[in-house]
Amino acid sequence: MTGPLSAVLGLGLFGVFCLAFTEKILPVPPSHVLLLFLGMTAAPDEATLAILLMVTTLASFAGCLVWYAVGRRIGFDRADRLIERVGRYIFLRPATYRRLGEAYRRNHIRVSLLAQFIPTVRNYLPIAAGALCLPALPFALATLLGAAVWNAGFLLTGYLLHGRGQDYFTVGFRIIVIVVALETVFMLALRYGGAWRRRIRLVFG
Repeated sequence: MTGPLSAVLGLGLFGVFCLAFTEKILPVPPSHVLLLFLGMTAAPDEATLAILLMVTTLASFAGCLVWYAVGRRIGFDRADRLIERVGRYIFLRPATYRRLGEAYRRNHIRVSLLAQFIPTVRNYLPIAAGALCLPALPFALATLLGAAVWNAGFLLTGYLLHGRGQDYFTVGFRIIVIVVALETVFMLALRYGGAWRRRIRLVFG
């Protein structure tokens, strides 16, 4: 992985932007791996780290806007069929996409924000936002904030580990495990949270 990434990084901030934007369109490598790598290798000081955060956040935001525009263009039914056909190839289960789409209808600002903390979902849920014709400005602001927080966490982690003799593979693996665990907890909460709230209301009236 480091060979191609290093070649693109040779283009400077433009290369960083291209990497972060491309990851938003097709998450290979996953964003947490890419951001950890950038923090470890491309941020010699705090000023550079801040610039990397700004560039990668803008690139992620631009990628989300692309998918939002795609969803807006094709509409809800075609977007649903698109995810049904290709979801398995981009690690996004159609059932997950539909549940989050339903959550979007209830609270699109909160879901737009939280979606940025779920791998793969953070890449493609903007399709649902566009397909549902959700207001562009609240979606954009929530997405921008979520992308900034997500990117900052992994860039800072990589930066703090830089030059400390850490085993990059081990650190990266542990972070991926944590991210997957958080994703699982979120999806379980999304799936069963409504049922538990209904039961509580029935009991306590």
